[in-house]
Amino acid sequence: MASNNEEDVEFPILCETCLGENPYVRMTKERLGKECKICTRAFTIFRWLPGRGMRYKKTEICPTCAKLKNVCQTCILDLEHGLPVQVRDTALCIQDEVPRQESNRRDYLAKMANSLEVMGEQTDFSGKAQPAGREMLKRMSRKDPYYKRNMPHICSFFVKGQCTRGNECPYRHEMPQGDPELAKQNIVDRYHGNNDPVARRMLARSRKADSLDAPEDKSITSLFVLGLDQSVTQADLRDHFLSFGELKSVVVVPKGNCAFINYKSRAGAEAAALAALGGCSVKDKVLKVSWGKPKQKGPKLELAQAESAGQSSDAAKLQPLTKASIPLPPGARNSSALYPSQDPTAQGA
Repeated sequence: MASNNEEDVEFPILCETCLGENPYVRMTKERLGKECKICTRAFTIFRWLPGRGMRYKKTEICPTCAKLKNVCQTCILDLEHGLPVQVRDTALCIQDEVPRQESNRRDYLAKMANSLEVMGEQTDFSGKAQPAGREMLKRMSRKDPYYKRNMPHICSFFVKGQCTRGNECPYRHEMPQGDPELAKQNIVDRYHGNNDPVARRMLARSRKADSLDAPEDKSITSLFVLGLDQSVTQADLRDHFLSFGELKSVVVVPKGNCAFINYKSRAGAEAAALAALGGCSVKDKVLKVSWGKPKQKGPKLELAQAESAGQSSDAAKLQPLTKASIPLPPGARNSSALYPSQDPTAQGA
């Protein structure tokens, strides 16, 4: 670090996607060549080509701001999960502590720079995560790098039909697709986790997947719990779900690592389902909760209902065949023989 308002480092803080799949990537380094878009302090910028056919990329924020949020200096995505800051902070219930006002922000960043000891370890958010939040991040995080994000931007002249460079144009010649709102992203808002269109779409998709819509059948008052292990007992489940309503029974299936929570009233089941959005935590174990299914009517029940309604024709079709209803073969001496192969006289012996 050159001074209190300048930063000079040897290598940037990047995610695997922005760095590219080539391990021998070459970078150009310009010492104190640009101001950070968050704290407006001068820092060393890096520029590189992540792969063939990709666009040149560069660092956008300084290392101190990146370490405070544990994000990449280029794409401003979380380094551990590859998710926007707003998605991570929503899952972990983290409040943005970086001031927005310029004077307060500079004092705060100078104080945090001394505590991080300049290019030290990134801020660790794992200790603040609740079990349900960790499960949400685990489900939404990107496992592999997404190199298509490094492709060139779409040529605006091609969209207007005015590009004359042809194959020599460094931009993509294709028409834009998808939601145009996703292209209106601001680095400052993305860093602070505020008003990020990509994060809003991801959170909406996650809420839809975690939604527990109550079934129309009002007779269903049971919940299905999945993800149990030996550490969670029947008494633990009863203590957790009893706070939402009076229970009829709690049935644990050890072989399937699941359980059925049966409530006496529909209101209790709905309250428990509403509290289990995104998963519920019992003894630091995240469990997946869903509504139970109605009991399927068996053939015996349908037969009894048909007989009581006088529908004897359908019931007659369900009558099983008896031994006496099968005719004996000609010449059979043994009345117990049902087929010719069981009677020696029928075979000419």
